[in-house]
Amino acid sequence: MSQTLPDSISPALFAERADAVADAARELALSGWTPATSSNFSMRVDADHAAITISGRDKGKLGRDDIMLIDMQGKAVGTSARPSAETELHTQIYRRWPEMNVVLHTHSRTQSVASRLFAKDGVIRLEGWELQKAIAGQTTHDAELLIPVFPNTQHMPELVAQVDAWIDAGKPLYAYLINGHGIYTWGRDMAETRRHLEALEFLLGCELDLKRLSA
Repeated sequence: MSQTLPDSISPALFAERADAVADAARELALSGWTPATSSNFSMRVDADHAAITISGRDKGKLGRDDIMLIDMQGKAVGTSARPSAETELHTQIYRRWPEMNVVLHTHSRTQSVASRLFAKDGVIRLEGWELQKAIAGQTTHDAELLIPVFPNTQHMPELVAQVDAWIDAGKPLYAYLINGHGIYTWGRDMAETRRHLEALEFLLGCELDLKRLSA
């Protein structure tokens, strides 16, 4: 892939970010969380740019050349490649929270089923699980951790507006599901974001088990 970088970004910095995104994508694909060519991943490069997966690529086979540069409006920078259709959901997080540096979006079976099952409630309430403390800012199992479930739409500004409305209402937001889709979560670095993703996958699976066993 031909990628022309702005003078403010060194090739070594972009390569480091691109490799980190591609490595994470391949590892998550091994867990079966990125079926077909679904899911998208990004990492902030600087205040004005992020590295993100190119649309339509097999996430289990990603390399550096499958990652492209975008600006904070979600536009391609220095390449004719096309970013994910959901790029605006990534840049939204970076714009709202400058301390966040990684966004991961996957489509595991657990995430997808939970999104459908709880869509009518519009939220999943996690409470009493010790693993809630794996989420940054959560210090006790006694707290209620809300994971909203937003309606799916192909019109990204509509989804962006739903996420903005949740945040603007003063509600804490650590992750969200999209109905029939998957999960978005983020963090200050790749390790924190991976921890969030893995903890939420486990917690959603536990909630699904409780639903099944109590039916």
